[in-house]
Amino acid sequence: MVTTTGTRTGFETSTGATTGTDAAITVKGPRIARQDEILTPEALAFIAALHRAFAPRRQEVLQRRQERRTQIANGVDPGFLAETADVREDFSWSVAALAPGLEDRRVEITGPCDKKMTINALNSGARCWMADLEDSSTPNWHNVIDSQVNLRDAIERRIDFTSEQGKEYRLKGEALTDLPTIIVRPRGWHLAELHLRVDGLPVAGSLVDFGLHFFHNAHRLIELGRGPYFYLPKLESHLEARLWNDVFIMAQDLLGLPQGTIRATVLIETITAAFEMEEILYELRHHSSGLNAGRWDYIFSVIKNFRERGPRFVLPDRDQVTMTAPFMRAYTELLVRTCHRRSASAIGGMAAFIPNRRDPEANAAALEKVRADKTREADDGFDGSWVAHPDLVPVAMAVFDETLGGVPNQIDRQREDVVPDAAALLDVAATPGEITETGIRKNLEVGVRYIESWLRGNGAAAINNLMEDAATAEISRSQIWQWINAGSKTDEGRAVTRQWVEELLREEFDGFERFEGDRFDDALAIFTECALGEDYPTFLTLPAYTRFLI
Repeated sequence: MVTTTGTRTGFETSTGATTGTDAAITVKGPRIARQDEILTPEALAFIAALHRAFAPRRQEVLQRRQERRTQIANGVDPGFLAETADVREDFSWSVAALAPGLEDRRVEITGPCDKKMTINALNSGARCWMADLEDSSTPNWHNVIDSQVNLRDAIERRIDFTSEQGKEYRLKGEALTDLPTIIVRPRGWHLAELHLRVDGLPVAGSLVDFGLHFFHNAHRLIELGRGPYFYLPKLESHLEARLWNDVFIMAQDLLGLPQGTIRATVLIETITAAFEMEEILYELRHHSSGLNAGRWDYIFSVIKNFRERGPRFVLPDRDQVTMTAPFMRAYTELLVRTCHRRSASAIGGMAAFIPNRRDPEANAAALEKVRADKTREADDGFDGSWVAHPDLVPVAMAVFDETLGGVPNQIDRQREDVVPDAAALLDVAATPGEITETGIRKNLEVGVRYIESWLRGNGAAAINNLMEDAATAEISRSQIWQWINAGSKTDEGRAVTRQWVEELLREEFDGFERFEGDRFDDALAIFTECALGEDYPTFLTLPAYTRFLI
């Protein structure tokens, strides 16, 4: 444990001034290799300054989330806000001009920041890499520090990796601009970092992830022809975007950077944010680079918010909830319209398929589904899209190359044919499909196997040829909870009861291949609590984090 107390700890800005604190900054947890390079006194003081300035407002927005969920549970549907109608109706404003490296985002690869993934992502040929410190990264202390080390090393082109089999991984090209643009996704506002405390209180994980990367790398990124770019996850309102914007303003001032240097893309992955897309862009307009259709978290948000509202909001098996479902079409088309009328980029959702080179026939069929998905997005007007594996980059790239041709994006395509429609965004009941025993079993398998992987430090788990992360695990456990509590029935007419699901869970669990050091027993306990309990934890990672990672 490292404690700074009773002395003045500060950091120097580019102007030579010193900003600091006399309060305690406490670091807990095991020592991690090269930790001292990241947790310097200056970096810790920077984090402390952000924490003291914004911790109360973070608590306010989290409280507002709970109040809004209560309203929805009591039958109040979300809608477009009357008090911000002037923002939506004012056609005079737009977001900042596209920043260097963000003009062309036709294919973005995503993944955690371990060494191998960092190198593979940057060598993938994608236009951007979403360096994920959130849903595909277990926030144990090793990953928190190691991710920052790897980001810094990648920016300085001094990162390499040798596998146990002796295979060497190194960056291609000669300069940072030869590689995909790095866009870092910090944790959401709901997660605290319990290994780092200021004045005895834990710092928000979002501020730790953002602050350490920004403090260490912002100036260097600018020197190398890029900038400090971020993805902002799980926002539920424009007030949360306003909070981020104020964080950006303060951070830039503290490091002596011009306002507007930071650029952020917001993931629209909650049902409430879908009704505030223009307001979110407006709040971040000097720092905004667009919106992303975070499809898996969006489905999770719909289930979570309406889980007690009866059949109107009950979805079929996860595999049957595709992007062609009416409520998903309404959401994605509105996102494109909103972005383009404000000169912002619209980025499509994740293709989570993991190629299986040992099954060419299945592989070809899956690649065709990816191609169709990306074609739909390109035809709808998206400027780019996400993939989870390097082998999918050429597939998605070919689709967007054909659509975009020689231009970097299609922001000039306004989609004026799309009309904002609150009812369409909430038309969950129109989703075709059924609940099946197979779908229940798949949710049980994915939920437990993902949590087991997460507890061992791997937040991106390949399960049944799909890259599963926290968002898809949340869908799995949330559907189980909702089906049980809504009295749902399968396609064969069988009631989805807690007792039956417990029997299926035991069958699935007994079929898992065990190994030394596995965490299946802990994973089963967490999944049972979050999917089969009377209460519904807001995020399954919260009890998992506080009980098993601290």
